[in-house]
Amino acid sequence: MVATSTGWDAEKLITVVIPVLNDAPALASLLLALPAADPALEIIVVDGSEASDPDLEALRQRYSGVRWMRAAAGRGVQMNHGARHARGRWLVFLHSDTRLEVGWVDALRRLDEQPRIVGGSFRFALDSPARWARWIEWGVRIRVRLFDLAYGDQALFVRRTVFEGVGGYRELPLMEDVDFIRRLRSHGQLEHADVPAVTSARRWERDGWFRRTVDNVLLVALFFGGYPPERLARHYRRGVRR
Repeated sequence: MVATSTGWDAEKLITVVIPVLNDAPALASLLLALPAADPALEIIVVDGSEASDPDLEALRQRYSGVRWMRAAAGRGVQMNHGARHARGRWLVFLHSDTRLEVGWVDALRRLDEQPRIVGGSFRFALDSPARWARWIEWGVRIRVRLFDLAYGDQALFVRRTVFEGVGGYRELPLMEDVDFIRRLRSHGQLEHADVPAVTSARRWERDGWFRRTVDNVLLVALFFGGYPPERLARHYRRGVRR
């Protein structure tokens, strides 16, 4: 269980904001993987579901040291809500199906002493032994290196003061992470830490490795081209249903 011996009002080094929507099993696994005993860490879970979830309520009872909140559904909405209540100097936005491996807290401790770094991401990895997974990881490394462009499944992090300065996430139905990292780049240097953020491969396994990858690239290209995020979100949902 996450310890909070200093109370909600004490400043922390890091606040982890986790938006959830009907994904209690993934959240249960994630909470087990976080370094519960670290006093520098604060964890905020923001639930976007409309109805009460018994499994989520059980987690709330088990992890009383986590700050549990409700907000309207939508990652941008939920992450902004959590960030407004954060006490950490750094914000880490973590998807419930992503796990940060050992060393991520120390990485942020080092960056805390480097004021030129305003934010960044961790290294994308997939929890699959498939060869396709290694190719996709390689492609993401190239994208980040060439374009300084990380996505939300890399556990984006940012100084809280900078997050407030850029106005947080735009509450878009899709691409809120891409939009945010593009705006963040204009406020200082980004650091892409070499600590794996291991993400579930279930979307690629469900949709097909090639098709999911091509769809992702197409969606981002259309977004950069000015295609409305609302229409992109409808396209993405249709693809998931297929």
